[in-house]
Amino acid sequence: MTDALPRCPWCGDDPAYVAYHDNEWGVPEHDDTRLFEMLILEGAQAGLSWRTILQRREGYREAFAGFDPERIARFGEAEVQALLNNPGIVRHAGKIRATIGNAQAWLALVDREGAFVPWIWQFVDGTPQINRFAHLHEVPASTEASRAMSRALKRLGFKFVGETICYAFMQATGMVNDHLLGCHRHPQYNAERL
Repeated sequence: MTDALPRCPWCGDDPAYVAYHDNEWGVPEHDDTRLFEMLILEGAQAGLSWRTILQRREGYREAFAGFDPERIARFGEAEVQALLNNPGIVRHAGKIRATIGNAQAWLALVDREGAFVPWIWQFVDGTPQINRFAHLHEVPASTEASRAMSRALKRLGFKFVGETICYAFMQATGMVNDHLLGCHRHPQYNAERL
């Protein structure tokens, strides 16, 4: 990276990772398709690094119909077998089948609630939570909100939505801002420089 902006240390200096950190992670997301994508990708990450998933993101978008839940919900065994042979994604049968099931659960939730955005944002009362952590070791792996989200999603039939995955989803979609205080993406860092 050529600039000298202070960043959360987890992004290192890989240009793709830095771009993700600077432009996406922690930005409040209110688009249904994007939220569905992040829920699926965070579940795909289970047991892996986010870098592994980020490198395959375009492969996932292509393989899973641009993260269109209506199309994914109709995937059958032929699509599952094709996905198991697709080198552009993590070829894990449980995660592939969970994505299809999650698309079906998503559609049922949207049919019942009318929209996903207000339903998912209720776990932070509709407002991003701005945390004030100075060091990575202070950032929790889960919170009461992520535990509540996980329980609610599981009751609705979602898979790969444990409390840690839900917290990572909350961080990624800006429901919580866990940029460290010294990071240029933390609101306080910017406020102190106005």
